[in-house]
Amino acid sequence: MLETTLLTAIALVFILEGLLPFIFPAGWKKMMSEAIKLSERDLRVMGLVSIIIGMAILLLFSE
Repeated sequence: MLETTLLTAIALVFILEGLLPFIFPAGWKKMMSEAIKLSERDLRVMGLVSIIIGMAILLLFSE
């Protein structure tokens, strides 16, 4: 059960990560070029915020 859930979650991450470059390739390229300009600290803060939001969603909607 856990393996299936984990693989499903990983598959969904790949699907969601692929949507932007597939649907909006020019916008995605612009976004990535802007991300390169950010400092490592800013990127880490963005990553931490993403982790916190993801954990909050899991806690709110898990059974």
